[in-house]
Amino acid sequence: MPVKKVIEIMASSPKSWEDAAGIAVRTAAKTVKGLKSIYVHHMSAVVKDNKITEYRINAKITFDVLNE
Repeated sequence: MPVKKVIEIMASSPKSWEDAAGIAVRTAAKTVKGLKSIYVHHMSAVVKDNKITEYRINAKITFDVLNE
């Protein structure tokens, strides 16, 4: 029976929420093997001078701990 674990990661990007999600996955992949999915739980943005300057996400990333 496969065993999975979920970690929560916060990431940001000056480009887009999609880019922030990619950053979250790339960052997690540096120390965690077997990534399976990402669930974007929350999105927000920083606004300065009436423009979005930073896209932020709070994501849950799932990976295999044991896969038999």
